[in-house]
Amino acid sequence: MPTRSSPLAATAAAVMLLSACSASPETGLQAETTEAATTGAPAALAETFEVDDGRSMYLECEGSGSPRVVFISGQRASAQDWSLVTDGVDDAPVFEQVSQHTWTCAYDRPGTPVGESFSRSDPAPMPTTSEQMVEDLHALLVAAGETGPTVVVAHSVGGLAARLYVAEHSEDIAGLVLIDATSTGLQDFETPEQWEIQRKLLAGDISESLAEYPDIERLDFDASFAQVHAAGPVPEVPLVVVSADQPWGPIVEQQYADGELLPGVPADFGYVLDDVHLKSQAALAALVPGSEHVTDTDSGHNVHQEQPQLVSDAILTVIDEVRAAQ
Repeated sequence: MPTRSSPLAATAAAVMLLSACSASPETGLQAETTEAATTGAPAALAETFEVDDGRSMYLECEGSGSPRVVFISGQRASAQDWSLVTDGVDDAPVFEQVSQHTWTCAYDRPGTPVGESFSRSDPAPMPTTSEQMVEDLHALLVAAGETGPTVVVAHSVGGLAARLYVAEHSEDIAGLVLIDATSTGLQDFETPEQWEIQRKLLAGDISESLAEYPDIERLDFDASFAQVHAAGPVPEVPLVVVSADQPWGPIVEQQYADGELLPGVPADFGYVLDDVHLKSQAALAALVPGSEHVTDTDSGHNVHQEQPQLVSDAILTVIDEVRAAQ
C-alpha cells in the first residue's frame, strides 16, 4: 500500500524540466511551496460530479460575477496548485486574488496528487492525452452547470488542453491566459533528435511514483501534440501569455556535473531549452492578433506561485477586457 506522504515526493521527482523549464534556478528542481493561509468565506462549491461511466471528478469554485475563470493545472498538479505560493512570497495566491473579482473554478484531473493524499477525482486509464483532458473538463463543467462565458487560465502542460479546449468550445470562450504554457513549438523548433530528449524530460522519471501510485497522471506527448497541431484556430478573444524568463542553460550544466540529469540528456541541452522556449512562447502570443506577451517576470516555470500578483493582474486584465466588450 502506498503511504499517505508519497504523492508529494513523487510529484516533486516527476516534474523535472516539465515544460522546457520547471523550476526556479534559485530553488533547484521545483520551487518549494507552502499553502497560503485560508481567509474569508469557504469555497462556494467543492464537490465531485460524474463525467463518464460512473467516474467522478472534483471541482471547486468561489467568488461571484462573470465571466467565470477556469484554471487548468500543469502535469500532475491539482486544483490546489492555484492556492499555493513559493516559500517567502507575501502576495496572496492566484486563486484567492481572482476569486475576489469573479466566479473562479479549479479542478483535479485524474491522477493528480493533493497535498499528502491522492487525487480527489476517480482514476482513469493512463497515459492520457490532451483530447481526453478536454473531454473530461467539458463533461465536468456541463455536469456542474458551469457553462457560458469563460476565461481559461492554463499553466505548463495544461496549456495543451487549453489550446484544444478553446478551439473545440469556442462558443463559451471569452478570454485566455497562458502561463509558461507547453506549446507545440517545443516539437516544431527542435530537431527529431532534440525532440526525443525533450519528450523524455517532459515525461520525467516517475518510476518511484508509479510504484507508490499506479494511477498517477502521465501524458502521451506524441498523441497530444498531434491533436493540438490538428486543432482549429484560437478564437479572437483577449489573450495574455506570461512566460518564465530565468534561463536553464547554466542550471542544466550544473545538474549534468552533479549527475542529476536523466540518462542521455547532454550537458548543453539547457541552452536548447532556452532557445526553443523563447520561440515557442512567442508562437503562443501570435495565436491571437493584439495579444499581450509578458516576458519580464523574474520567475522560473511556476510563475503563478513565484509571482502570483503578476499572474493575477494578467488574468484581471483579461476579465476587464471581456466585461468592457459585453
